[in-house]
Amino acid sequence: MRFFCALLFLATSAGRLVAEDFAAELAKTVQNLEKNKAAVAAGSDGWLFFGGELRLLSLGRFWGSDATKMSRAHKPDLADPLPAILDFQQQLKTRGIELLMVPVPPKASIYPEKIVTGVDLRTTDPAPELHRFYEELRAAGIDVLDLSPVFVRNRENSRGPVFCKADSHWSGIGCVLAAEAIAEKMRGKIAKPVMAKEYVAEWKEVEREGDLASLLARDGHKPPAEKVAVQIVSEKGTGAPVQDDANSSLLLLGDSHTLIYHDRDFLPVRAGLVDQLALQLGFAPDLIGTSGSGATPVRLTLYRRSVKDPGYLAKKKIVVWCFAAREFTEATEGWAKVPIAK
Repeated sequence: MRFFCALLFLATSAGRLVAEDFAAELAKTVQNLEKNKAAVAAGSDGWLFFGGELRLLSLGRFWGSDATKMSRAHKPDLADPLPAILDFQQQLKTRGIELLMVPVPPKASIYPEKIVTGVDLRTTDPAPELHRFYEELRAAGIDVLDLSPVFVRNRENSRGPVFCKADSHWSGIGCVLAAEAIAEKMRGKIAKPVMAKEYVAEWKEVEREGDLASLLARDGHKPPAEKVAVQIVSEKGTGAPVQDDANSSLLLLGDSHTLIYHDRDFLPVRAGLVDQLALQLGFAPDLIGTSGSGATPVRLTLYRRSVKDPGYLAKKKIVVWCFAAREFTEATEGWAKVPIAK
């Protein structure tokens, strides 16, 4: 896999055994969670991990003929993510729209030692099946931006870790790094609008009560709010917040990773992915985000939007589809083929 060859993948036979052991340990953790009807596993140093992400990393091949054995989808015929992704890309391509897939790495694949002691990223890939799947997608013509290399390089960033310890989402610096990587892929493909705006940014510290901490709180223990460094973006001169633009040629589509630090229900501090992309690109993208699954439901929302506005898709040149990688196996709605327009 070219992804890890340059950065992480010094995988000797011993390294592969460590990877297998890591998956086996996660499988035990998931079994224990399911036995106790719990959703969150506590790691070391105050780190919390969502059971669904650990389950994904504990599995083998999860697409093709293996999908029905691995997926949480309620309907077996919707278990395989590959056909739906390929269909979505082809529909967009027919309309002259490019697709960039940005799966958000599982937190435990970036900080594996926080859930299983002794894992060394220099010799072990904690997510080998994910990376094989990305290679298969690329071979089929899907442009996949894997954020794992940049996240691993910044595991100990001066602004903090790239994921929140007690939340399932990326941190402020994780969001910024994701935006920078996406923007790098966009440059040269989309021209700035004639009435482009200038943006400025400043770093501040905010507090967030993590969603994983909230799940633990049901047992009577409520962890304290977590301090998170975020980069707040505003219009230069006016100080106005970034407004996602329905007329933008760039559409950001996805789950709550597109909403965190931006949407009113997800700590709206002007520091979300839309805000960071506006800062990087000099214009605000359009946004269709959901607090639920970024697999099928968000594509249904796109379809409804295009039905309501028949000229909507004609404005788009690129769709950035950003969602938690765990959706490949944990999306209970499954992976349906959804039309993007009538």
